[in-house]
Amino acid sequence: MTKLWLVRHGQTDWNLTGRWQGQASDAPGLNETGRKQALDASEQMEGIEISAIYSSDLLRAKQTAEMFAVRLGLPVLLEPRLREINLGVWEGMPSEDIEAQYPQELADRARRPFRAHAPDGESPYEVAERVIKAVNEIADKHRDESVLIVAHGISLAVVICQAERFPVEDVYQHIPDNAKPYCVDWDVL
Repeated sequence: MTKLWLVRHGQTDWNLTGRWQGQASDAPGLNETGRKQALDASEQMEGIEISAIYSSDLLRAKQTAEMFAVRLGLPVLLEPRLREINLGVWEGMPSEDIEAQYPQELADRARRPFRAHAPDGESPYEVAERVIKAVNEIADKHRDESVLIVAHGISLAVVICQAERFPVEDVYQHIPDNAKPYCVDWDVL
């Protein structure tokens, strides 16, 4: 069994303004609050034995992971499969624009939260497939160790649902707060 310390990236300006980030390459990195959140979270984990730090390769996650790396004296290992959900055409759009332009797609998401997806995007089910595979590989490399994973709301929510045996349909209810460590035990599936 591997102990996974899960940390969602710190705050970005898009979090503040209600823009949907997804995997957008032009999404901003951490803002000042996000950098402070990441630093505070890394301080909370001082004294916890961590064997490795894995991070999504998206900027906001990498910047958060780097705060932990400095404190823990470990390199950040980038894992693209830990990326946030691909939100397709919704990436970078404000919530109110998505609500106005895509009411049917949002209604479908409300009815089928685990299987629905944004136009040209992926569903949480698809996220779960890639993230669970990555987490299994990480856990297999670090059996009986503690590992830090820095990623994103949906990618971490599917890990939490799997580890805690929550219904996957409730994935949107288990999105962790920005830069708040969450610990789960993981058995390789």
